[in-house]
Amino acid sequence: MFDIKEIKEPKSLDEALKVLDSNTKLKIISGGTDVLIKLHHGKFNDAELLSIKNLDTLRDIKVLEDNTISIGANVTFSDIFRSEVINNNIPILSEAAVSMGGPQIRNMATIGGNICNGAVSADSAPALFSLNAELKLKSLNNERIVKITEFYDGPGKVKIQRNEILTEILIKEENYKNKRGRYIKFANRKALDISMLGVALLYEIEDNSFKDLRISLGVASPTPIRCKNAENFAIGKGVTNEVINKVAELAKMDSNPRNSWRGSRDYRLHLISTLIKRILNDDLIKSEVK
Repeated sequence: MFDIKEIKEPKSLDEALKVLDSNTKLKIISGGTDVLIKLHHGKFNDAELLSIKNLDTLRDIKVLEDNTISIGANVTFSDIFRSEVINNNIPILSEAAVSMGGPQIRNMATIGGNICNGAVSADSAPALFSLNAELKLKSLNNERIVKITEFYDGPGKVKIQRNEILTEILIKEENYKNKRGRYIKFANRKALDISMLGVALLYEIEDNSFKDLRISLGVASPTPIRCKNAENFAIGKGVTNEVINKVAELAKMDSNPRNSWRGSRDYRLHLISTLIKRILNDDLIKSEVK
């Protein structure tokens, strides 16, 4: 039996913000796939919940007038990988979405919940880091935009105020136009397992050289990370085996994985190098530079 003291179900975002402002002890819940597990393990006593599941205004995936892609916080992972907007413009996020759990979980779990849970293994995080996603956070009397790369504050910790709700994930056109990418999740099992390592690469090639390269990792540090040294090294350089190997080595140096029962530090470092080289060799040399 879940230890739930109270659950409030507002009918609108404005109502939700008012309720939250009056009681900042409320724990926000949408799909509930993370919160219910914590309740099951007794991590919350007398839980007070604010369900935003029925706020349809947070369920849209749309392209704004300036071609920014807007993804509502209540959008599920099934919504993402079925979306034409996502698949036509940022398929790297669709790859991340379909790798998350099984069909039942994907039908319930929301991208907003996946981000705000702060888990280093969140499947959406590496793809969103590579896309330079921005987060719109609203409170009763304020609204602010935060870069996702500045949102994580440690394992399971994010920089959201107690009276704020994440409403939208925003991806500007400059961060997806003319870019290709790929996300690989490595886990001990092929299905229904938490990521041992997540690798997201987004790149743009011009004249057989890297015009842009973004490498993001999950479960390679206390929070998801961008491999800045590896990225900066590649810009302007030709897409060659020598450059790719150096990029992979620099990415290992940018990371700081830990030992855990899912995999050792050394094995994760090996995976970082191997998966980066696999993506760049398979997806670039074979399809772009031939």
